[in-house]
Amino acid sequence: MRVATWPVWVRATAIAGVVVVVLAIALGAWAWVWFRRDVPQTYANIQDHFKYGSIGAEAGAGIPYWVWTVLPDVFPEYLPDRPGTGYERVGLIYESPQSERPIGTGYRERPIGLVGLNCAACHAGAIQEAPDAPRQIVLGMPAHDFDLQAYARFLFAAGNDDRFNAGVLMPAIDRLDPDLSPFQRLLYRYLVIPRTRDALRRQSQQFAWMDRRPPSGPGRVDTFNPFNAFFGLDPGSNDIVGTADLPSLWHQKVRSEMHLHWDGNNNSVDERNINAAVGAGAIEGMQDRIDLDAIQRIAEWEWDQVDPPPFPSGRIDQSRAEPGRAVYKAHCASCHSLDGAYVGQVTDISEIGTDRERLDSFTGELVVYLNQTGAGKPWAYSHFKKTNGYANSPLDGIWLRGPYLHNGSVPTIEDLLKPPAQRPTKFYTGYDVLDFDRVGFVSSGPGAEQNGVLFDTTVRGNGNGGHVYGTDLTDAEKRDLIEFLKTQ
Repeated sequence: MRVATWPVWVRATAIAGVVVVVLAIALGAWAWVWFRRDVPQTYANIQDHFKYGSIGAEAGAGIPYWVWTVLPDVFPEYLPDRPGTGYERVGLIYESPQSERPIGTGYRERPIGLVGLNCAACHAGAIQEAPDAPRQIVLGMPAHDFDLQAYARFLFAAGNDDRFNAGVLMPAIDRLDPDLSPFQRLLYRYLVIPRTRDALRRQSQQFAWMDRRPPSGPGRVDTFNPFNAFFGLDPGSNDIVGTADLPSLWHQKVRSEMHLHWDGNNNSVDERNINAAVGAGAIEGMQDRIDLDAIQRIAEWEWDQVDPPPFPSGRIDQSRAEPGRAVYKAHCASCHSLDGAYVGQVTDISEIGTDRERLDSFTGELVVYLNQTGAGKPWAYSHFKKTNGYANSPLDGIWLRGPYLHNGSVPTIEDLLKPPAQRPTKFYTGYDVLDFDRVGFVSSGPGAEQNGVLFDTTVRGNGNGGHVYGTDLTDAEKRDLIEFLKTQ
């Protein structure tokens, strides 16, 4: 019996069809895997990880790497008029001229490379012992140089510029990376750049409430108005200023039962850590985007392994520091020593008398929304509450935490010990040079004016009144106390 055979062209077509189907399936599988990539950049060394590792903020507020890299070159006019180049002008710190990214930026492939902020953006700073002295990086101190609001405004302004398009950005990217693959070029040209532009324009509208408030300036952030906006509580309908100084991250273990944030609205270190990561960029879709493992790794390190450095050698008058200990014990310890009766507790605004705008920006209505966040998740919020004052903080590393008070309205400890009417009404912030005698950073003079940003205490939210404790000490007692505080 004769067996029928298919013509050669039919068999070839069938084989080709099978090959096409197989390739299509393989390509589809590859695309499925590739577009679902979520690979954070991590570092074995915990200090490097703190400086450059991802905490998940890229998912909500990340900028595609090559777009982020070229924006300062394409839109320099939208950067603040401050020293340095590129992102240095918003106060981000590069460890060396060869550094790929500044401290405080993480990287994650999702699926393309994204740059976002991490913990070090707000909690790492630079100091100099003199204008011509080497710069020292201190982890855990407030990032007194970094202007988070200026960084956001720069990105929003660039996104709203008509030049934010592939025709302008791709040549700039090509100059930095001429070896970008054809696939990546197509992806950036037709998907990444248009979507990034649209996202920045959308976010600029969501943050329009900033236009009703004074600039935050270096070392400060409006912590909770972004949450008000996210939950639909419309910070654009009022002008309450929530701007506050960035805190330090030292000795978190001893703070485990204290009231945290400036107004003491939460007493859970874990919840505070997660909320900080959310505020860094994971706020949109935060329940699914935060990287709990990365946050926990940083939390374990800062729990009891991060200490403030000692005051520079030879700069403490020990003959005054010892009597200063007695002054501190009599006038400060009850609120600021670890064994003090009121440390970590909230002092009512009627007593402490400092600017109340930050306190008023956090409302009881916001508490309800925050404590519903993460429902069903192991990290669900439950510790937020409304207070009526500001929390008493330990003074570890106080010499690196200037300017002082919750809103950074007093440049030095010497100024803080003066009656409010005698405190400076205008000074400069964001200058790295230490003021050894008055304790804080140099805030006046040519160096401060050239490198810093003007702070005006007459602007809403910037009031420098209140906290009159110690203002009635004698000049000798104040000097002794300042020398002792250098040892903390």
